[in-house]
Amino acid sequence: MALQKHRGSKTRKGKRRTHYKAIAPKIVECPNCKAPKLPHKACKSCGYYSGRAAIQVES
Repeated sequence: MALQKHRGSKTRKGKRRTHYKAIAPKIVECPNCKAPKLPHKACKSCGYYSGRAAIQVES
């Protein structure tokens, strides 16, 4: 296993970690019922995906 020869500074660690951040999920509007949903997923409120019924939703 590789071992470091010199200790990394706090600044160097911070520069490396700048890309590790939480991002908010993208929310799109369901074209069938206008409820917010995740893209490329079936709508949880109406069960439609790509213009057809994909899942059975209990009402």
